[in-house]
Amino acid sequence: MRTATTARVLHRDSDVADMAGRYYEEFEVGETIEHEKRRTVSESDNQRFCDMTMNQQPLHLDAEFAADTRFGERLVNGLYTMSLAVGLTIPETTDGTIVANLSYDGVEHPHPVFHGDTIRARSTVTETRETSDGERGIVTMHVEAFNQDDALVCEFDRTVLSLKRPE
Repeated sequence: MRTATTARVLHRDSDVADMAGRYYEEFEVGETIEHEKRRTVSESDNQRFCDMTMNQQPLHLDAEFAADTRFGERLVNGLYTMSLAVGLTIPETTDGTIVANLSYDGVEHPHPVFHGDTIRARSTVTETRETSDGERGIVTMHVEAFNQDDALVCEFDRTVLSLKRPE
């Protein structure tokens, strides 16, 4: 498996910083990246995310309510799960080399996430193409998130506008 290279990016103050992300030319269609970083989701993570996004869905926050559902307990907010999956992928994909996230498509949550689940992510590069001016590249990756039992808990396509390697 390919390891992430270190990108060198100029910042406004002209200092050079090491970044782990990849330039456009370093993405290969069909390549799968197993992201090593994992995160165990806490009750506090879920509560804070719901508070910040003003999502007061009782299935995420109310233990009594959730106990009477088919899940039997509170579920972690699906948008938190998706955001966490993106965050877990950044070090080996777009850290310091991204211009913009362009889209998130085909989001699915095939299995619920519960407090205490440990999430890991995998990205597969599905498409690359240069921008029309040839100055940057567009990369699409299929991102999958799994829990500690290897159950698929979230998947989606992430499309980014990426820097090309400096001359």
